[in-house]
Formats: sequence, C-alpha cells, structure tokens
Amino acid sequence: MKEEKPLWNPYLAGFGLGLVLLFSFVVTGRGLGASGAMSHAQAAVLHAVNPTWAEFHPIIGKYFAPGVGAFNSWIVFVGIGVFLGGLIGAITGRRLKVETVHGPRTTRDIRWILALLGGVISGIAAQIARGCTSGQALTGGAQLALGSWVFMFSVFGGAYALAYFIRKQWT
Repeated sequence: MKEEKPLWNPYLAGFGLGLVLLFSFVVTGRGLGASGAMSHAQAAVLHAVNPTWAEFHPIIGKYFAPGVGAFNSWIVFVGIGVFLGGLIGAITGRRLKVETVHGPRTTRDIRWILALLGGVISGIAAQIARGCTSGQALTGGAQLALGSWVFMFSVFGGAYALAYFIRKQWT
C-alpha cells in the first residue's frame, strides 16, 4: 500500500491565499483571477497563426493595440505566479507526479473527456460572467460584491445538485 503524503493544513493555506490576495490589491490595485491570463494567451496564439485577422478582430484586436501587447498585462504575471506556486507546492509537498486520477468505475480516457468538457463549459461561462470563479469568489467576495456572493452560492448549489449524477464516476 502506498504511503499517503500529508496535505497542507487547509486553514494555513487559506490564510496564505488571503495574504496573496491582499498583496495583489496593494501591489497592482487589482485582485486575483485566471480567465484574463488565458484570454491573453489565446490571443497570442491566434496572433501567431494569423496576425492580420487577430489585429482586426473586434474583441481580440484590443490585445494588440499600440503599446499593449498580448503579454503586457499584470494578469499574465498572476497566471505565471499561480503555475509556479502550484509547482512549488507540489514539490515541497512531495506530490509532483504525472498521473490521471479517476474513480474505479471509469477509465482514464473518460476522465480526460469529462475534464475537457468541464473546462470548456467553465471557459465559456467565465466569458459570459466576465470573470472566472477565482476572480468572482476571491476578488469579488473580498470586496463584498453582492453579485460575487450570489455567484458562489449558485456554484456550490449547482455542484451539489450535479454531484448525484456524476458520483458514479468516482465511487
């Protein structure tokens, strides 16, 4: 039997996340979020494929206005920091490995399909909501924005309602 490695204390990790959020407000004047960094990265990829189309596209073109640039944004550096922080956390927790975690009643391929489907739905929803769950929950919640609190109660309620239908993938 594999020895379980201890997880970080969730209270200390949450306190640390709160400090990171505070630091982000103090240094950049903005909170945390992830969808903005993804939008910038996607714009850069589209620009690499077809620069003319990307520059003249009504939405994507704003990333290539004079003096802007797709990666010339604070949110890109937040995204890089999240990746590096996660990597450091996995290394210090001795949990860094490449694997696909799935329940006993499903396969690795089904797990990848469900993860991709969930990611696409979340990405579309983040564009519709004009922000991702981290931006809504952390930044909006910290600012006591009513819409962010309604959003998070809806996320947890929706997850609770959906759990019954997908639980067989994990049990």
